Amino acid sequence: MPSRRDAIADDLRARIATGRIGAGERLPSEAHLASQYGVSTATLRSALAVLQAEGLVEKVHGKGNFVRRLAHRITYVGGGGRTAADAALSITVHTSRIRARGHLAALLKVSTSSALTEFLCLSHEGEKPHSLARIYVPCDLAPVAVLRESLSYEGVMMRLPELRPPLAEVKERVSARLPTPEEATTLRISSALAVLAITRQTADTSGRVVEAALLVLPGDRADAVFTTHYVTDEKATER
Repeated sequence: MPSRRDAIADDLRARIATGRIGAGERLPSEAHLASQYGVSTATLRSALAVLQAEGLVEKVHGKGNFVRRLAHRITYVGGGGRTAADAALSITVHTSRIRARGHLAALLKVSTSSALTEFLCLSHEGEKPHSLARIYVPCDLAPVAVLRESLSYEGVMMRLPELRPPLAEVKERVSARLPTPEEATTLRISSALAVLAITRQTADTSGRVVEAALLVLPGDRADAVFTTHYVTDEKATER
């Protein structure tokens, strides 16, 4: 038998799925819903937290709980591919020069005094943040002065390969986790909504790490695709 929390979540989920509560619509107040279901405010909030974690409901401070509008999905293509975003998304890029910090120094295999170029890429759907990417490149491979000539995301992504040597290896680590407070604030998502966190290291033919990327994709709007190509031994096939 489902708990009161789960029963409430199931009922509200069904009302959203059938359109009885439409996308973007404000839910009745928590006090009203608690009275309607005959439960305490704490139990009602627990049920809402389930829907918030599923990405169905979002709580706007000072305004109440709203049914989330369906966000455009994006696909991260593994193996060094870039994130493919819907045409409805726009991406802003902020370029700056920083010093390698602990985890960045480890990712790029450089000393903590090394200079890096940071590309902070934030995609938007309308005015709402959608996904976040931080890309780090050693300054000698990505001079800030040169890359600021290309202010668009597409311009930066086209210019980077021209400035670095041929690539030989891409390592990616993918994990699902809760967002940090900073990520939740930047992306305006619930701290209970899981994100897809991707750490990518790219190395050239000499083994030097020439790029490190940290991507945060909210779990309700992202897919990751990895394709494996098998090499067939032609001689063995002929036999």
